[in-house]
Amino acid sequence: MANTNREKLFAEFPPVSTEAWEEVITADLKGADYERKLVWRTGEGFNVRPYYRAENLDGIRFLGSQAGEFPYVRGTRTDNRWRIHQTVEVDDPAKANAEALDILNKGVDSLGFCIRKENLTAEELDVLLHGIHIPAIDLVFSGKHMGAFAELVLAKLEKEHVGKEDAHIAFCIDPLVKNLATKGDFCSPDGEKCFARIAALMEKSREYKHVRIVTVSAQMFGNAGSTIVEELAFALSAGNDYLARLTDRGVDAETIARKMRFSFSVTSNYFLEIAKFRAARMLWANVVKAYGPQNCACKMQIHAETSQWNQTVYDPYVNMLRGTTEAMSAAIGGVYSLEVTPFDRAFETPNEFSKRIARNAELLLKHEAHFDQVVDPAGGSYYVENLTQSIAAEAWKLFLEVEEKGGYAEAYKAGFIKERIDASAAAKDKNIATRRQVLLGANQYPNFTETAPAEIAAEAVTRAQGEGNVLTPYRGAMAFEEMRLHVDRSGKEPKAFMLTCGNLAMARARAQFSCNFFACAGIRVQDNTYFKSIEEGAKAALESKAEIVVVCASDDDYAEAAPKVKELLGGKAILVVAGAPACTPELEAQGITNFINVKSNVLETLKSYLKELGI
Repeated sequence: MANTNREKLFAEFPPVSTEAWEEVITADLKGADYERKLVWRTGEGFNVRPYYRAENLDGIRFLGSQAGEFPYVRGTRTDNRWRIHQTVEVDDPAKANAEALDILNKGVDSLGFCIRKENLTAEELDVLLHGIHIPAIDLVFSGKHMGAFAELVLAKLEKEHVGKEDAHIAFCIDPLVKNLATKGDFCSPDGEKCFARIAALMEKSREYKHVRIVTVSAQMFGNAGSTIVEELAFALSAGNDYLARLTDRGVDAETIARKMRFSFSVTSNYFLEIAKFRAARMLWANVVKAYGPQNCACKMQIHAETSQWNQTVYDPYVNMLRGTTEAMSAAIGGVYSLEVTPFDRAFETPNEFSKRIARNAELLLKHEAHFDQVVDPAGGSYYVENLTQSIAAEAWKLFLEVEEKGGYAEAYKAGFIKERIDASAAAKDKNIATRRQVLLGANQYPNFTETAPAEIAAEAVTRAQGEGNVLTPYRGAMAFEEMRLHVDRSGKEPKAFMLTCGNLAMARARAQFSCNFFACAGIRVQDNTYFKSIEEGAKAALESKAEIVVVCASDDDYAEAAPKVKELLGGKAILVVAGAPACTPELEAQGITNFINVKSNVLETLKSYLKELGI
């Protein structure tokens, strides 16, 4: 007879209280500071604890909501299907049309057209969209003269009698964020006229339920180095500014909200990015609700694109991994559409291979991993729910600060937004220089044998300096890449030799650390397993003709080993000690002044060695 008695899986294990966990943790810390050792202070301005339990969900008010219910933390829909987006550059409409038709047959269902051609005509628009069934896909248009171009597209919809419910089209019109960030002004010549034109376009497209006129380009903040909280807060503030300006021009708030979409970047900060999208929907729903529309108008339509800030020129195939994990965050976070940035975009025009890989990352997440089958899979996670609340609280605080300054436009003109983002970017730059933030292949674990190919231009690794009150996009790895490209193009091949001696385990560990350290500058490294004597090591170092010799031993060995190596080298190479031994003052008194360790500013240290080598 079958046993029909149900057994509780963990009934024999008694529950463990938080107090009991804390007692064990405190004992294991052996007097070390709990907060410093285990609590992470994020760049977003809040703390993350080492673990969370059910009790940490107490007081989180949005937990009771379901997908499709206000305030839409768990999503604006009752499914998790997102649109796979890819952008086609439009210089020649016929050529762009051919590329668009090709990628539509390869899994894309959200098609972006970046209009580069001046004054595109109605006839050229027909060529561009030839063979594309408008009701079957999403269309997103960006580029030059979007106001006039939107008129052309709306006229085409009327001419071809496309159903009012069937057209899913968005225009990237964004004077508040995009124009201010790139030009320091709304539109030229008369800044306020563009808002009147936006209002007119919203009225003209009122019956087209899924046509979006304004796209808040929040990815510009992230790609200029902002924090996640700043990207979200400034996006909300810009969205609210549009609501205020356009209601003043007679457009009702419900129409405005339905005619807007938001475009965010998504970085490799995996769990915080999931929480960002959940918090964004909740906060925007509350902003719109204050204007009194129906609940459905409070739904935030989110497009995401994987970060350009994270991409690297060296070891570029790592960008595929970055793009995939970033896409995972966006999909789990419940975005409406997603574009994975091709892995080679940082240094060349994406080719067919890189575009295919970008598409396939999303196709795999959908059809192999089935990320589209579960709504808000992060919902209920003690950690993610707390992150959502923390991000929402910090973003709302910053949003209110911007509003106190007169709203987004006034705060931007006063320099507040640029100052905040520049400060965050500087903090990130410092973290990268000191390896507190790792960019694989750039400031940690570089490819030792890689040399930049001839087609990598200096401009690709040189950070542009914008003039005035504008946001300048850059990549976090640029400072390391610029240094390394300079070495690659110098015509020299500087070498660092690892002189391993003393304690074997410490010698090997420090040699590996030092190899990674110097290879970040494109300095060729010569690792060595172990030398039985200092004399043997020094002899091999001199024979290698290395410009830099790194002594790799234990702290206890350095007092004797480092001075002896210095004597044997006779000034024929830069002597570096790997570590921060207690005998450092004594070594410095003997003229040994170069030390590298985990607290070093890797970027500045490497630059100083290159300068000493005349590179």
